[in-house]
Amino acid sequence: MAPKKTPDSETQLNALLADKRLPSLIHAAICFLGVFSMISTGLFIFEVSLHTIIFLALIWVTIQALWLGHTFIAIRDMMNQGISKALPAIYIFMLIGMIIASYMQSGTIASLLYFGIDLLNPMIFLPVGLVLCSFMSIATGTSWGTVGTVGVVLMGIGETMGIPLPIVAGMIISGATFGDKLSPISDTTNLAAMSADTHLYRHIHSMLYTTTPTFIIVLCLFILLGRQYTDNVLPSVHIEEIRLALANTYHLNPFITLLPLILMFGLSIKRYAPEVSMSMSILLAMLIAVFYQEKNGIAVLNTLWLNTDGTTGIENIDALLGRGGIYSMAWTLMLSIMALALGGILHHAGFLRVLLVNIIVHVKRISTLIATTIAAGFASNIAMGEAYISIILNCQLFKDSYVEKGMDRAVLSRSVEEGATLTTALIPWTTTGTFYAATLGIATLEYAPYALLNLLNPLVSIAMALLGFGLLQNKREKTN
Repeated sequence: MAPKKTPDSETQLNALLADKRLPSLIHAAICFLGVFSMISTGLFIFEVSLHTIIFLALIWVTIQALWLGHTFIAIRDMMNQGISKALPAIYIFMLIGMIIASYMQSGTIASLLYFGIDLLNPMIFLPVGLVLCSFMSIATGTSWGTVGTVGVVLMGIGETMGIPLPIVAGMIISGATFGDKLSPISDTTNLAAMSADTHLYRHIHSMLYTTTPTFIIVLCLFILLGRQYTDNVLPSVHIEEIRLALANTYHLNPFITLLPLILMFGLSIKRYAPEVSMSMSILLAMLIAVFYQEKNGIAVLNTLWLNTDGTTGIENIDALLGRGGIYSMAWTLMLSIMALALGGILHHAGFLRVLLVNIIVHVKRISTLIATTIAAGFASNIAMGEAYISIILNCQLFKDSYVEKGMDRAVLSRSVEEGATLTTALIPWTTTGTFYAATLGIATLEYAPYALLNLLNPLVSIAMALLGFGLLQNKREKTN
C-alpha cells in the first residue's frame, strides 16, 4: 500500500500566508523581540517584579494583535483559552499547597526527617536523593508531587547538612523530571505520545536512548559534587537534638504518619486522577493530625489556607514545618495565570506559529530537525508558559517533517519532550518553574544551573542525532 500523502512544510507555510490576519515573519519577530527585551532588561538590569514585566508584555502583545485587526473581545478570548488549557495544572497548584500543609500537620514530613536524617551522609546525599526522587516520580507519574513531598524533606535534610540549597533543589528537580519523563502514568508522557500519534511504550523506548546516558552522566556529576561536602557530617549531638525536638512535638509512628503518602502513592499507581489521589491524601492527613497528633480541628483546617511555623524550638526545622497552604502558592499562581494569558495571545494570534513554520521550511537534515524541534519546545515554553500547550503545538507543526524524512514518530515525541518537558523547569514564569521555586523556596534562576538532567538531556539528544545514534526509522512512512 502506498504511504498516505501528507502536506509538507511549504504547504503549511502557504496556508499560513493565505490567512490575512496572521502576522508577517518580520512582525512576528518584532513582537517576540519586544517580549524578550522586556523580560531580559526588566529582570536582569532593572530588577522589576516579574508580575509587572509580564503585565507590560501583555499590553505589548495585545497592541500587536490589535494591529492585525483582532478586536479586544477576540484577544480576551485568546487569553481565556490560554488559561483554560492549563486549568488542571492550576488545580494541582492549590492541591500541592494543601498537601504540604496537611503533611506538616499530620507528622508525615516530621517522620521522614526523623527516620531519614541519619541514613544519609553528605558524600552520598546528592546521588541517593537523585535516585530516590527518580523512583518516586516514576511510580507516581508526577514530578510536582515528588517535589512537593520527598523534595521538601530532602531540602530540610540538605540544609541541616550545610549543602547549598540551590544544588539540593537542582538534584531534586533532576530526579523528579527523569521519573516523570519515563513514567507510563505521567500526563506529559502520555500527551506527547498521543500528540505525535505513536504508541506510549514506543515513545518511552525512544526516550531511553537519550535519557539513560544522560542520567548516568548526571548521577556521576552529583557524586563528584557530593565529595565537596564530605566534611559537613552533622555531629551526632546535633542529630539527636533534632530527633528529640521532633519526637517531643509529634507522635512519630511511621505506620500511621506515613499513611497519607502511601495512599497517594497507591492511588497514583492505580491511575486515579491526580486531583483524586491528592484530595484523598489531604483528607487522611487531616484526620491523622486531629485524632493522632491531637491538634485542634479548626486550626488544622485553617492551615490548609496558610500554615504556621513548627514549635520544635529549632529555627530552620520550624521554618520547614511551617511551609505549605494555598496562600503560599498565591505568588506562583498569579504569575502563571498572567504568563498563560500572554501565551494564549502569542499562540492564537499566530505569532509563534508563523515563526516556527518559517524555520521548519528551511530544515533539511535529520539532526537539524531534531535540534530545531528541541529549540522550538524551549521557545514555546518561554512564549506560552506551559509545557502541555508546547507539546501539542510542536507535535502538530513538526509531525509532517518527520514523516517526510522517514523517521519514527517516537523520535518526534521524544524530541518534543526534551524541548518542552525538560526546559519548562528552567524558565521563571512557566507553571513548572514558578511551582518549583515556590515549593522549594529557591528562585528558578538559582537552581537552574544545578538542574543537570534538564540542562544536559537536550544537549545529549542533539549530540547523538549528529552522530547518528537513536534515529529510529519508520520504513512504512519513508518517502523518496
